[in-house]
Amino acid sequence: MRASTQRDPHTSADVIVIGAGLAGLVAACEVVDAGQTVLILDQEGPNNLGGQAWWSFGGLFLVDSPEQRRLGVKDSLELARRDWELTAGFDRPEDYWPRLWAQKYVEWAAGEKRAWLRERGVSFFPVVGWAERGERGGIGNTVPRFHITWGTGPGLLKPFIERILRAASTGQVRFGWRHRFHQLHLDSETGAVTGVSGEILAPDNAERGEATSREVVGSFNLSCPRVIIATGGIGGNPDKVREAWPERLGSAPEHFLTGVPAYVDGSGIEAVERSGGRVINRDRMWHYTEGVENWGPVWPNHGIRILPGPSSLWLDAEGNRLPDRLWPGFDTLGTLTHLRHTGHDYSWFILNRDIIGKEFALSGSEQNPDLTDKSVRDVLRRARTDMPDPVRAFVYQGADFVMADSVRDLADEMNQLTGEGLIDVEQLEAIVAERDAGASSAGVDAQADAVREARAYSGDRLIRTVAPNKLVDPASGPLIAVRLHVLTRKTLGGLETDLNGRVLRDGGDPVPGLFAAGEASGFGGGGVHGYRSLEGTFLGGCLFSGRKAGRSATRADDAPESA
Repeated sequence: MRASTQRDPHTSADVIVIGAGLAGLVAACEVVDAGQTVLILDQEGPNNLGGQAWWSFGGLFLVDSPEQRRLGVKDSLELARRDWELTAGFDRPEDYWPRLWAQKYVEWAAGEKRAWLRERGVSFFPVVGWAERGERGGIGNTVPRFHITWGTGPGLLKPFIERILRAASTGQVRFGWRHRFHQLHLDSETGAVTGVSGEILAPDNAERGEATSREVVGSFNLSCPRVIIATGGIGGNPDKVREAWPERLGSAPEHFLTGVPAYVDGSGIEAVERSGGRVINRDRMWHYTEGVENWGPVWPNHGIRILPGPSSLWLDAEGNRLPDRLWPGFDTLGTLTHLRHTGHDYSWFILNRDIIGKEFALSGSEQNPDLTDKSVRDVLRRARTDMPDPVRAFVYQGADFVMADSVRDLADEMNQLTGEGLIDVEQLEAIVAERDAGASSAGVDAQADAVREARAYSGDRLIRTVAPNKLVDPASGPLIAVRLHVLTRKTLGGLETDLNGRVLRDGGDPVPGLFAAGEASGFGGGGVHGYRSLEGTFLGGCLFSGRKAGRSATRADDAPESA
């Protein structure tokens, strides 16, 4: 197909938004609400409207919400600030803007955020989850704050997509699908943005999330004085993940699974950096250690994250139990760091049918059809069944699950699955016996005591955490082992932005007319999370930074508004 060049093929717009994911859509909505026109460019087609957020579980970080209070959770802005600061571990000069973004974001999560979403029709599942379980004075959430959107990711996207499509029907919004952004154009004297250019990719009708053709059929060159970058991170690009992998986390895995579609490739961040935008904290990243191969993959090397309750026994590849506090659901980065120093790319959960039935959830809208479809009947059915249907599908069709009636037979199945023979039967029997002793008596096993503490919270006791029980109890069987892989997910660093979402150059001056939002900006400032996330903060970071960038871009003078 012969390549061609297009100049301003669309009616001129007041603002160009690059990226049709959640952050870009929120930013575009703000432009529309200000009465201005917007052109949305994306390297994918309309089947991917909503980007990564469509695949998400829909978790949102809220502070002192009505949902928390109904469950007896005592939260406060002060407590959330302390948790965030300790968990983020800000320790660099370039953390100046990320720390300010963090302060503003936590204030929003404790204030306007919930009401703002409710005004747009977003509601929440009544039980608040406890991700990244912490303890007072340490890292993590000292109280539950993970609010699941009723409708999961698609439910969160719905009001913003509907708003944009309504505006598109009147011509206020236009789309440039299959437009891959490559370069910013800047005024030679002022350094201000004057437009963008890039390549037009061949049409591709692939289903949502599937990898699409990269055949170039043309180019585009568009003039616009205000541009918002919302192109996502690097999680779908294994080479870039390995390139950015820091030594402090241990060696980068030779094999890992991918938790986001292939279009999450980091190309937008690179394009801005080539034009003088500053990227900071690129060595900070958020990857999970509870990934399993998707038995029905959508994108290349597609993995699904297990959202575990606290009861599973966690072993490294050689069958050694992980240290205290590195229990399921407690410390993602600590667990990743520990496992990356073991010399192996996988680890194991050991559990039984009772535990997997109540404590295993799978991340993703498609893995939670009851919540995604807003079916009260199916949610109640999940609570009554011995194992949710999506989990059952992985147990019986997934490549990483084995079952047996005895510890000895389970060890054989584990060794056969890997072909490495690293699991010693006697060692595994001793570890299981040690763990099971704690199920009967408090003060014997720290993890069993942590399970008891978790069940003191009514939300965990109702739907998330089983009572301490023995793995080898025949009534709770069979035994199950799950091989776990590192799963790529989020870029925590990114384009440095001030509190108005303006992209900064080396030296701290803003690029006039250039803004960034979402993962491309490290969810605000170039790394609002620091080293670690409290969870439920990625979608919320897209909402907050997209809203800020969109509002700032509508001001013709490009002057900063008050923080």
